Amino acid sequence: MVLPEQVEEALANGEARMKRSGESLERELGGIRTGRASPSLVEHLSVDYYGTPTPLNQLATITVPEARLLVIQPWDRQTFRAIERAIQQSDLGLNPSNDGTVIRLVLAALTEERRRELVRLVKRKVEEGRVAVRNVRRDVLEKLRDLEKKKEISEDDLRRAQEQLQKVTDAHIAEMEREGSRKEAEVMEV
Repeated sequence: MVLPEQVEEALANGEARMKRSGESLERELGGIRTGRASPSLVEHLSVDYYGTPTPLNQLATITVPEARLLVIQPWDRQTFRAIERAIQQSDLGLNPSNDGTVIRLVLAALTEERRRELVRLVKRKVEEGRVAVRNVRRDVLEKLRDLEKKKEISEDDLRRAQEQLQKVTDAHIAEMEREGSRKEAEVMEV
């Protein structure tokens, strides 16, 4: 059965917003430190670049020469201090060392207590993602109910749209759960 155009549009809009929520969660989880070095750990750090907050990946090349080492090579030598300051002010717990040409970040092995803190952080981020998806579902449901009140769609169309919306919502939440479980396992890996 084909749903009316307004319903299809509302569902497509809702699904796109849910997908963006999932992508946002993925980026946030990528920034959570595990036992291994990864450019995603620091690439979105906001650096004060001549008064403008700028993501680190737009100011420097970030490489991983070893499993527990990140090397940041700024393109502008004037940004060394600002990059070091941004790293120190972040909640990553990393101390940058600067030799004049590159900034090195050595990742120490995580303690069991720190791993547990990070797992709690992962769970909190996943829950925030689920809440965001449920908020999108609520917004789309309100839109669909308004269409039904205005007699632009039938009760049957509303019911079918609600079922379809719930399936999409469940799929996105399940994907977030899988992403969170994967990140938790990565964090707890010794």
